[in-house]
Amino acid sequence: MPADPVRSLPKTKAVFVEPMDCLPVSRLPEGSRWLWELKLDGYRAIGVKSAGRVRLYSRNSKSFDKKFAYIAKALCDLPDDTTVDGEIVALDDDGRPSFNLLQNFVSEAGRIRYFVFDLLCHQGRDLTGLPLIERRKALATLKFQSQWISIADYFEASSGTLLRAAREQQLEGIVGKLRDSRYEAGKRSGAWIKHRLNLGQEFVIGGYTSGPHGLDAIIVGYYQGKDVDPATSVLGQSLVWANAPFGSASMLVMWMSAVPKFPICRGERYGVGVCPATPTV
Repeated sequence: MPADPVRSLPKTKAVFVEPMDCLPVSRLPEGSRWLWELKLDGYRAIGVKSAGRVRLYSRNSKSFDKKFAYIAKALCDLPDDTTVDGEIVALDDDGRPSFNLLQNFVSEAGRIRYFVFDLLCHQGRDLTGLPLIERRKALATLKFQSQWISIADYFEASSGTLLRAAREQQLEGIVGKLRDSRYEAGKRSGAWIKHRLNLGQEFVIGGYTSGPHGLDAIIVGYYQGKDVDPATSVLGQSLVWANAPFGSASMLVMWMSAVPKFPICRGERYGVGVCPATPTV
């Protein structure tokens, strides 16, 4: 490989790239093939600088330019024709990412950070075909003046050691990436994996039915990629598969809730049973 591999790469425009996703795993592998990162509990974000203008996108290509204007402004330090991938988080008093603080992004603006962990396009050159370790080396050459932007660390330690440290610090989990992995936009190939220590789940509540003591049932779904799949209905303290009558549900509302996964499966009111929903982040 040339001393400067970026110069020999194909030319491309700096544009939004659909993020590569991590495959959830219950156990982390060992071995020198893997690089490890701390799992960040925040908003995935793609930063693009083209023709001197910076744009900040959500994972679904929605604009973050106004919501996190100070981060978009700080990304002006990027070279022109450059695209980066990262996570917007809010840090608590102990320096840990806190999703609750992030949702109060206006009042907690001083806690917001954008952690950049991948470089997809650099000065008009396509880096997605390079091994991750080479993209990381190129990323390390970028310099940011603002406190809002940091380059996320990676670790070449054993997964067990890092997992113990994450538990001790009460972090959300661990991300593993094959050191020679290419950037597979929009895919969850298994070259990137994640292990969650926090088994909370984000749900979308699509509607509810009223009962004599308040809510009788809540219709729940969860994201699978860009789609929302029906998952469960929350009835009192139990979760059952959502066969509730959608036609009688009240106006749609959105709600984020950390609902634990239930390891059991038994008959219930709607006839299918209590089952876990697969977490997606």
